[in-house]
Amino acid sequence: MFSQRLTNLTPYVPGEQPQDRSYIKLNTNENPYPPSPAVMDVLATMDADALRRYPDPSMTAFREAVADAYGIDPAQVFAGNGSDEVLSFAFFAFFDGSQGPLRFPALTYSFYPVYCNYYDIPYETIPLDEHSRVNLPAMTDAGPSCGLIFANPNAPTGIALPLSAIEAVLSGYPRDRVVVVDEAYVDFGGETALPLIQSHPNLLVIRTVSKCMSLAGMRLGYAMGDPALIQALFTTKDAFNSYPVDAVAQAVGVAAMKDMTYTRERIQAVIASRDRFVTTISNLGWRVRPSAANFVLAGKPGITGETVYKTLRDAGILVRYFNLPGVADSVRITIGTDDEMDRLVAAIRQCWPE
Repeated sequence: MFSQRLTNLTPYVPGEQPQDRSYIKLNTNENPYPPSPAVMDVLATMDADALRRYPDPSMTAFREAVADAYGIDPAQVFAGNGSDEVLSFAFFAFFDGSQGPLRFPALTYSFYPVYCNYYDIPYETIPLDEHSRVNLPAMTDAGPSCGLIFANPNAPTGIALPLSAIEAVLSGYPRDRVVVVDEAYVDFGGETALPLIQSHPNLLVIRTVSKCMSLAGMRLGYAMGDPALIQALFTTKDAFNSYPVDAVAQAVGVAAMKDMTYTRERIQAVIASRDRFVTTISNLGWRVRPSAANFVLAGKPGITGETVYKTLRDAGILVRYFNLPGVADSVRITIGTDDEMDRLVAAIRQCWPE
């Protein structure tokens, strides 16, 4: 009844969304603040009659808004139904196993191996370095590959690489193999690789409006790169679904992109809350990795990450636990409002008194 492809699939598991009670939800890296008022205006005034027509398959207005926001050409922008879909199209379009395995960090966004299995792309994972950073030199020194992909800042560590490290790898990597930099969290303290797309036609930068623009429920992501890469993504998209980004998402995305002042203000609020929280729990004896994202990876020495996760869940606070080498002693904590973080600190003090 089922294909062999389906039998071999191991799906990605998202953060839990329990409905059994009210929780302080700090487990899926959502922004704690509402979207821009401009977004709310679009939703309030949208002409419902427009929904009987198909949306613009080229996503022109949104791509123009992205291009204007970042000082590039619309021909260098692609959009999709969330950055996960954009990533999927990129895996299909650029990574050919006949040219060698795809390489990515051993500890990173767990959708990467899922996509490799989905598209039958062989892959190799490279351990993080001794400082828990993505080891780009090791990724290229391991031999021929059909491409590279990594998140910067990385997930779930939150640690970011400087632009110079990315530029060094691109300078020595074959220009006929694509390098994808997944920048889902870059706005919270990372250094974007976007300036390098002009000089490196094999670089694709992928982003989302989910985190920085408080639009996780809208499902809108985009890629920026050389026009040839963008056209390849359109070819892939049009062979799968000509209309992946709906009319509402496109209109909302335009409004959000045009209100970068609001976005930057909310980002700074999250960063301030993150830094305050890190200082507080560090003083309580917790180990926290340096984060350039809207989350932190933290652990209490002598206590497993699973124990921390379960204890906080019982206390009504959701965080994320990964039973993976190198991070099983920690939990990933999304940065919420100051009130939510204060309530988390109070729970930590109560569950693990000094």
